[in-house]
Amino acid sequence: MLLEGAHVAILTVSDRAARGEYADLGGPAAEEWLRASLSSQVRVTRQIVADGRDSVAGAMRALADGGADLVLVTGGTGPAPRDQTPEALADVIDFDLPGFGEEMRRASLAEVPTAILSRQGAGVRGKTLFITLPGKPAAIATCLQAVFAAVPYCLDLIGAGRIETDPARCKAFRPGSG
Repeated sequence: MLLEGAHVAILTVSDRAARGEYADLGGPAAEEWLRASLSSQVRVTRQIVADGRDSVAGAMRALADGGADLVLVTGGTGPAPRDQTPEALADVIDFDLPGFGEEMRRASLAEVPTAILSRQGAGVRGKTLFITLPGKPAAIATCLQAVFAAVPYCLDLIGAGRIETDPARCKAFRPGSG
């Protein structure tokens, strides 16, 4: 079971969604995937922030320092000038976990050749795991499916809240669990 008070935050990075000109599709897609894949209860909050290194880093710091165990960040991972989510992540984390980005790109490349343009990744600040994702719902599902088996154990290792996955959807790996 999830420890009382454990928290997953979903941060959508989009200028247009932040201005109300565009419906946030990434945040709801990430939450839908998460709720379908977890067997434990989890408190989910969603937030939208405009693109840009400082705005994204500020939102990330606030979520981590406010006690989020896991932060899924959608959007801002491409090569366009306003896509600065990776730079914001670098400003916020204590250390990165490069295998997450490598695996997400590998899985995405099987579906679309432009996956090599994506700069998603992961890192840890204190007891918070950040995973940055593309903004498109199908790409979010592909990326989460590719890496989420390692997320529960990573949360254990950093002292964050414990989560359990539905093994029919995503079989989490913890040493000794088979």
